[in-house]
Amino acid sequence: MKIDAHHHFWNLEKVAYPWMDPAFGPICRNFEAEEMEPFVQKAGIDKTVLVQAANSYEDTASMLQIAAEKTWIGAVVGWVPLNIPEIADKKLSDYARNPYFKGVRHLIHEEKDPDWIIRDSVIEGLKVLASYGLTFDLVGVFPNHLKHVPYVAAKVPELRMVIDHFAKPPIKEKGMGAWAEQFAEAARYPNVYAKVSGLNTAADPDSWTADDLKPYIDYAMKHYGAGRLMFGSDWPVANLAGDYAKVWEQTNIAIADYSEQDRDAILGETARSFYGIRC
Repeated sequence: MKIDAHHHFWNLEKVAYPWMDPAFGPICRNFEAEEMEPFVQKAGIDKTVLVQAANSYEDTASMLQIAAEKTWIGAVVGWVPLNIPEIADKKLSDYARNPYFKGVRHLIHEEKDPDWIIRDSVIEGLKVLASYGLTFDLVGVFPNHLKHVPYVAAKVPELRMVIDHFAKPPIKEKGMGAWAEQFAEAARYPNVYAKVSGLNTAADPDSWTADDLKPYIDYAMKHYGAGRLMFGSDWPVANLAGDYAKVWEQTNIAIADYSEQDRDAILGETARSFYGIRC
């Protein structure tokens, strides 16, 4: 099974996305399932994971509706107010009944407080999330957010969490340094996974290739193993530095020297198990 474990849709007339700005150029428009479907089919993707792009119930409702209409969407990662555990619990009791709702994400990198994720109230909200057997996508930007992963993983060991986009390593600068140290420290916790996604937009947007991504994917393999890594296109954000086809093609080239079992894990099996996606 091939799974794209990370992509988005948005319709700017139907749902508010406060972070959206004309400065984002080619992605500052509507992106819906019908546009993505041909890319998914051409790549041979069986299922996808649709991930929230706004901290709102409206965005989550929109995603769940789309998932019910498109057979190739296997999971939805939505949103609840984790910093208000009582309300999060009430909403999760409803969402957990939906077969597509598999996890939660919060745009922590949009919070003014870089330490938002380690607030006591948020930790309690994550414990509530774990009690439902749901997952947590941690979207963050190095170094403000990656450093908190070990703390969260230790505080809520029963929560399966995944670091989106490797927390944006310094690929363009061809650096490792402190990012590598923090990323490896997070890997020490078995409940922490990572997405091989969004790496193209951390590289030189005009000239990146598999050669730019490979050192970082290899490093992740060393510390996480294929059983805790999953591919994601990060479409349509991927369009800021290429397109769906290039991300799929170059990621496959970057992992071409891995065993078939490891490639299968990264390109689908890890995500299938993590999100509980039905065949």
